[in-house]
Amino acid sequence: MSDQNDFSGVIGRTIEASKESWGEEPRQTPKGAPDIIFVLLDDVGFSDLGCYGSEIDTPHMDRLAQGGVRHTNFHVMSMCSPTRACLLTGRNSHSVGMGNISEWAAGFPGYRGVVSHRAATIAEILREHGYGTIAVGKWHLTPMKEVNAAGPYANWPIGRGFDRWYGFQGPLTDQWNPDLYQDNQPIETPMRDNYHLSEDLVDRAIHYIDNYKVAAPERPYFLYLAFGACHWPHHVPADLIAKYKGRYSEGWDVVRKHRYEKQKALGIFAPDTILPERNPGVPAWPELSDDERRFCERSQEVYAAFVDHTDQQIGRLLTFLEARGRMENTLIVLLSDNGASPEGGPVGAVALNPRKHLYHGPESAEERTAALDILGSENTFPHYAFGWAQVSNTPLKWYKMNTYGGGVRSPFIMHWPAVIAAGALQRQYHHVIDVVPTVLDLLGIEAPNLYRGLPQMPMHGTSMKYTFNAPDEPTRKVTQFFELAGDRAIWHRGWKAVTRHNSGADFETEKWALYNLDEDFSECQDLANSYPDRLKELIGLWWSEAEALGALPVDDKWPARAGVSRGAPPRNAYVLYPGLDSIDRIVAPDIYRRSYTIKADVEIPGTGAEGVLLAFGSALAGYVLYVQDARLIYEFVFSPRVKHVIRSSFPVKPGRSSFRFDFAAGRNGGGHGLLYIDDAPVGKTKIPRTWPLRAAQAGLTCGRDKGLAVSAAYQSPFPFRGTIHSVTVKLGDEVKSEAQPAMAVWPPPLSR
Repeated sequence: MSDQNDFSGVIGRTIEASKESWGEEPRQTPKGAPDIIFVLLDDVGFSDLGCYGSEIDTPHMDRLAQGGVRHTNFHVMSMCSPTRACLLTGRNSHSVGMGNISEWAAGFPGYRGVVSHRAATIAEILREHGYGTIAVGKWHLTPMKEVNAAGPYANWPIGRGFDRWYGFQGPLTDQWNPDLYQDNQPIETPMRDNYHLSEDLVDRAIHYIDNYKVAAPERPYFLYLAFGACHWPHHVPADLIAKYKGRYSEGWDVVRKHRYEKQKALGIFAPDTILPERNPGVPAWPELSDDERRFCERSQEVYAAFVDHTDQQIGRLLTFLEARGRMENTLIVLLSDNGASPEGGPVGAVALNPRKHLYHGPESAEERTAALDILGSENTFPHYAFGWAQVSNTPLKWYKMNTYGGGVRSPFIMHWPAVIAAGALQRQYHHVIDVVPTVLDLLGIEAPNLYRGLPQMPMHGTSMKYTFNAPDEPTRKVTQFFELAGDRAIWHRGWKAVTRHNSGADFETEKWALYNLDEDFSECQDLANSYPDRLKELIGLWWSEAEALGALPVDDKWPARAGVSRGAPPRNAYVLYPGLDSIDRIVAPDIYRRSYTIKADVEIPGTGAEGVLLAFGSALAGYVLYVQDARLIYEFVFSPRVKHVIRSSFPVKPGRSSFRFDFAAGRNGGGHGLLYIDDAPVGKTKIPRTWPLRAAQAGLTCGRDKGLAVSAAYQSPFPFRGTIHSVTVKLGDEVKSEAQPAMAVWPPPLSR
């Protein structure tokens, strides 16, 4: 029966005696409302765009800056999930429950790893005003336990106001072989030559926009385009890498100085701004060995090409908008989610994805040398050294995850030819929570007090509309709070108090620094001793803001949380079947420091059969149980160079059989593996080390492999051609070690 509560007509016995009513008309968008596009870059530093001082070619982003406004005093949170929560809600990240990345959730209101439904997203608000809403790319706002085929889906993009979503969960993905979702469904990577995720995302964005505008040409849309670039892995076509060959031979000290001088010439900061000394732990370029310099130079060539490649994809989107005649009335907002990342350590990494070096030592010089010609390809998972990260953040100190400028100051561009005058350089202090209030202010829309029956927390941000065409207008913002894993800062009326936290240190006695940001762009002149009362006042303000915004208790226990699905029930048994969608690595069986059994109930036809029974991860880190050449094989890939293979000593036979792999974990993180056919042992091996924390960067599949094949012995998908009745994975209890590895400080204490 239809809902007649909104019927305002008349129902008589006949049509002649009745009056039609079609219910409440849909809400109209404001007159002249623009299409809106948020472009979010990942781990791109303050100086990485040409218009912010870089030598990297970014003509399309530079063109947006030239045709709009470019901010030099814009800030974000120092890690991705918190910034994304701020960007989409207009509230502080702790207040909405995303005080840290979703993987490091804790059982306190500010850290639950889920965006509160008392903070409607910009997509939810705009949809109420007639906008179509599209999300393409990285999400990273879903609790880990909910990234599965049973949901719930209330915290996926479709559940938070988006009509369509095409992208990936989690912090990162392989750009050549991504783990993709469409709406609420995992999908396979499109099979086409020279596939790259950034290109696919823009293709999909164009497809969605074109279809939407054909169906509803008068209705505006909101597109949230969140690239995986330029988060590691730095994956990029080889021809673009070749373009940058030799450009970084002088090393990071010289390149950083060049960027600093270019920034001064561009007017990014005052001429008397100081270029800080290298961050602690960053070696002078000449101190590196020859092989380290070669690898570091190549790593930066790859990263520069990645930024360039991303700019080209943005250029394709702009070309499409121009061809459709839509640029004039499209509001484009472009920013990065945090500063450049130090996670590559002192010399970078060939395959950072397993993070094995944090536990088992860095890669060798031989591994780095062997990878020089393939760095950036699908057979690598690279990251650059933190010396290059400091270059990316020029002229700022520290990095992503820190609350100094290097972690929280971001490039920020707004482009709307119909409203915003071209070419202005804005210096007012602003923050990512100010973006949603700005959009609503421009549209003349009030933030809802009630959304879907839930009272809404007020917007925390300050509209930036007043800055349009008024570059010298004083900032209207008063205070901004920062915290990430114990690193803390507060900005108030031009002054900033900030401290870096070492895990386990006393929060009450840690030393704070004090800067006048109006006069000290790069945070080099610590005024703590000169203005002790002001510093004391700001520290007190930080604690009061922390309480008011839900940021207490201050939490530095994130290493213990990494890889733990908070709130999910313990799971020690999985029953799988062929044809299932890929299971995200986040919720796949966690075999680290555990004994486990993989058992496959299969049927081999008389003509024989081969193929994958169960596969997890990729050729960079993973494991696979498969049949080939009438042999049962288990392969554990610790790294591209370290693999352990057990091949059955006699052939599999036609008929129904039970194939089994048993792993007995030892106290050192390794163990012994035994292979069985119908309970008869057919092979064994020792696996000295296993990787931690769901280190593989691809999911679990039954009956096939996908993406970059775990084993070099076959090509994906290598489906099993017999019958799989089921594959069961059973986990034992975690085996404790006297020397549990831990990432106690950031950046991790790596040695060369």
